[in-house]
Amino acid sequence: MAHQFPIRIYYDDTDAAGVVYYGNYLKFAEHGRTEWLRELAIEQSELREEKGIFFVVRHCAIDYLAPGRLDDELIIETSLLELGNASITMQQDVQRVADKRLLAQMKVTVVCVNEHLSPARIPLDIRVRLQKEA
Repeated sequence: MAHQFPIRIYYDDTDAAGVVYYGNYLKFAEHGRTEWLRELAIEQSELREEKGIFFVVRHCAIDYLAPGRLDDELIIETSLLELGNASITMQQDVQRVADKRLLAQMKVTVVCVNEHLSPARIPLDIRVRLQKEA
């Protein structure tokens, strides 16, 4: 089941042409992933403080399909594609609410690492919560 996170485009999200700056889609996706994890009771600050681990982006492939513009309301949809021992791969779609137009699609892989930035297994309690999303 996909998680949906609503956002609105503000002036500082746009470039000189008045459209969303391409790099901001990565920021929107990060917010969507964070809220998806939060909905699963996975707080990234607690992971770091209590378990000494955190997630970092290993790979991101993005297709820009249409421009977002100032004041557009968007939905960031995040769904689990694959759960590895130390990685999570997600599909993230950015859609404009008004016309349901798909603006961007991305496939993102994050890796669980320890404080030395070495790969770490995703803890069992976290895996169980994530597996429910498959």
